[in-house]
Amino acid sequence: MMILLPLRMAHSLLDEAAHEWLGITMAALFILHHTLNRKWHGGLFRGWYNGVRILGTVADFLLLTDMIALPVSGILMSRHVLTFLSAGAVMSFIRTIHLLASYWGFVLMSVHAGLHGEVVMGIIRKVLGSRNESAIRTITPRVIVVLLGLWGILAFIRREIGNYLLLCNQFVFFDFSQPLIYFVADYIAVMALFAMAGYYSAKLLKHYRS
Repeated sequence: MMILLPLRMAHSLLDEAAHEWLGITMAALFILHHTLNRKWHGGLFRGWYNGVRILGTVADFLLLTDMIALPVSGILMSRHVLTFLSAGAVMSFIRTIHLLASYWGFVLMSVHAGLHGEVVMGIIRKVLGSRNESAIRTITPRVIVVLLGLWGILAFIRREIGNYLLLCNQFVFFDFSQPLIYFVADYIAVMALFAMAGYYSAKLLKHYRS
């Protein structure tokens, strides 16, 4: 889903039918994700809710709500795959819902990934190995994180993502003269920025609890 996310955001730079199929694929993967993690639903009313768990649960419920609104509004806007379900007269309202759901889903999915960043970091540590630690191996990832975060901030501003999140702009601007790879790279950087926000928020809450 994270791989498909920046491509799905580039809807006007892709073929419309391809965008719709990407959306259907994302929805199917989201359902599969919840099916594979169904124990999470059963454990909602068990155990103690500390700061990290509260943050994660709120983010997950917001994301769940968003991921219901996103495919439903997308289906009602379909011009290629599911045209018989078109919203017709209320298309303008549905388009607004889809715009909001797209950008908030982009943010929430990135934060969600960051909240589970310890799992990813654990895999990276196993791959790199814990022996023969050096200053270079310690500093290099931190420098990369800082540079990626700065790039994410600049891309967030340059792409005017805040305006879409707050619905200040109801139509997304695309520079069709710019290669698709530039758009995707900027959105990956913004994804990384919000993933970092989720990751370090969780670490801060764990530190505060201790």
